[in-house]
Amino acid sequence: MRRSALALVAIIAAFGLAAPLFAQDVSAHPRVTEALAVIDRWIEGQRAYDAIPGVSAAVVYDQDVLWADGYGMANRAVGIPATPETVYSVCSISKLFTSIGVMQLRDAGHVRLDDRVGEHLDWFADLADTYPDAPPVTVQGILTHSAGLPRESDFPYWRAPFPFPTREQMMDRLSEQEELYPAFERHQYSNLGLSLAGEIISATTGVDYHDYMRGHVLDPLGMSSTYSEIPADEHGKKMAIGYSAPGRDGSRAEVALFAARGIAPAAGYASTVLDLARFASWQFRTLHGDAGSSPAGGNGDRGDGHGSGGEILAKNTLAEMHRVHWLNPDWELKWGLGFATWRADDRTYVGHGGGCPGFITHFSVEPDGKIATVFLSNANGTASSTFTRRMHEIVGPAIRAAVADAEKASRETEDNPAFEGTLYTGTYDGAPWGGETVVVEWEGGLGAMSLPTMNPMASMARLKHVDGHTFRRVQADGELAEEWRFEIGEDGRASRYWVHSNFSPRVTGSQ
Repeated sequence: MRRSALALVAIIAAFGLAAPLFAQDVSAHPRVTEALAVIDRWIEGQRAYDAIPGVSAAVVYDQDVLWADGYGMANRAVGIPATPETVYSVCSISKLFTSIGVMQLRDAGHVRLDDRVGEHLDWFADLADTYPDAPPVTVQGILTHSAGLPRESDFPYWRAPFPFPTREQMMDRLSEQEELYPAFERHQYSNLGLSLAGEIISATTGVDYHDYMRGHVLDPLGMSSTYSEIPADEHGKKMAIGYSAPGRDGSRAEVALFAARGIAPAAGYASTVLDLARFASWQFRTLHGDAGSSPAGGNGDRGDGHGSGGEILAKNTLAEMHRVHWLNPDWELKWGLGFATWRADDRTYVGHGGGCPGFITHFSVEPDGKIATVFLSNANGTASSTFTRRMHEIVGPAIRAAVADAEKASRETEDNPAFEGTLYTGTYDGAPWGGETVVVEWEGGLGAMSLPTMNPMASMARLKHVDGHTFRRVQADGELAEEWRFEIGEDGRASRYWVHSNFSPRVTGSQ
């Protein structure tokens, strides 16, 4: 790899987190270092062959930036190289932040997902109700792109000179637009819809959208290099210059700077791979319960119900946003609340892509595996989602191997309460619901295998000793689940076990 180990330490320091020991074990694992070297060489070469002016990319595991680098030029004219600190327009990745702002208000009791948008925006009634017999346009409809709204505010802002409307212009033009489809009939991606979500935040809080997002989302997460509107003063310096897709001669022209203005909640943000890494790590902390680690720049307990240490949403709320809330009839396109969600290689991913004049980006998160990949480029015509997916395919198996090795080492050395496994081994009656459960010694604890089965490993539940005669089931992601409590009989061995308030008796004489 071109980036030295010393530089990687500097990136982790810049990320604002002391890497946990377990994450350090993962980052130093030979499989992971090999995989990151492959990613480095691949992106460096592919960028050159695709003639992409500049690229920045990152790989995150849990709270650790395993790798980040920049390639090519952020500004070709003056020779400014792309780095992990380069700012890019991230365009529709903006929608994730706006959706989080809406869900904060939902959790605070100010907004309901089934609220009509017109309950919060009285001027929304100006939009022609083309389908009066259809369900109303709701907050959930705009977050899932299923409200039937037009894709855009009625301005040609995707063509130069990119005349994005002001908020006032967007509101005024709404009276000349109408619903495209009945609400909840089909998926219609809508920048107008997520712009309205930003307006709901402002109308509900009485606070300017940009001020609210800075105070309630970006600053609490330490995302100081992320902006809810393009930082024009940094254009060509800290922020990359954007370039067009290649013409027939293969050349890419410089693209003029734009400002999303009234469409900023849907497409106006700019960020770096390191700040988006912070955003990914916050999600892993929130979902997997590691609230003790938080990014530098968090403002502590804000007293508004969103937690402390820089946390901004409850675990269940973030998980709700990741779940599928819209599914096309062909079962192909899926959408959460703000988050796109998809399946690949039997794994679930969430995130979003972005495409604005001169920039194509992608942010991809595997929540269960605590792995994220980020790819930002300053050129149109770039397959950003292919880059993040290939990065997952390269590094994901390596990280999972490293995690498995670290878990094995931890089980071999951790100071667990001692227990005698043979006290619990044997066959337990599952009647009338099934056949039997066979309890065996397994991976430093116990295993509970259901019979009959033609796939023993698929039916095996791993149980971790907690205390006394109590165990807890270990989930696939390593988290502890429900309690299994064994009762000891007169013969000194388990006579039955309890789980979910019900018991299964031991079959007499079983080993």
